[in-house]
Amino acid sequence: MPQVFSMQAIAHIQSGFPSKFGVPRQSGLVDALEATLIFEPEFRNDSALRGLEGFSHLWLVWVFHQAVRPTWSPTVRPPRLGGNRRVGVFATRSPFRPNPIALSAVRLAGIEHTVQWGTVLKIRGADLVDGTPVLDIKPYLPYADCIPGALGGFAAVPAEEALEVVIPPGLWERVPPAHREALRGVLAQDPRPHYQNDPQRIYGFFFAGLEVRFTVENGVLTVRDIANAPPDRNRA
Repeated sequence: MPQVFSMQAIAHIQSGFPSKFGVPRQSGLVDALEATLIFEPEFRNDSALRGLEGFSHLWLVWVFHQAVRPTWSPTVRPPRLGGNRRVGVFATRSPFRPNPIALSAVRLAGIEHTVQWGTVLKIRGADLVDGTPVLDIKPYLPYADCIPGALGGFAAVPAEEALEVVIPPGLWERVPPAHREALRGVLAQDPRPHYQNDPQRIYGFFFAGLEVRFTVENGVLTVRDIANAPPDRNRA
């Protein structure tokens, strides 16, 4: 009989992404993308963080809380393969798994003390939706976690070269300076599903309290509009 374990989130993520569209497909792809890890009240104990300042990167163990399903499939169709080829779920990082658990390597950008949340962690390169529950934090150890010569299977190299990003100056001015580098990096990674390539289609996603709409043609992503997001999708 399968063993069942009960786990409790120790923290949650505050990021600029209220939904998964636009989130980088892997951690570390956009270093300028900053998020905040906020501990739940019962885990706001500075003693638990003693020594963490000596590490540059962390592993976050977290939950695909927007992809929880009552059943699972042994095969999935990863967008990386065009969305039409099935491979084993354990050969992918698909969120649709027997246990919706994920792992991300992020850069520790700072440890800050706040009045509202106690001590929080500032992280960069995160691929996490706002509100993501975090189950555990572990230090990244370069001598053990970086394996020279490791094989990456069908995902051995980045899916595509970064897109050229064109943002009209008038629209660019609508983006707060603190978010500009991160937004450009997210757009350059091509947020579209891999199997979609319609130059006439206008795509959109919410980021940092903004709704960003764009088209892509011949390797160039052109931003068509940037507007304030509706209140229910707003994250500063």
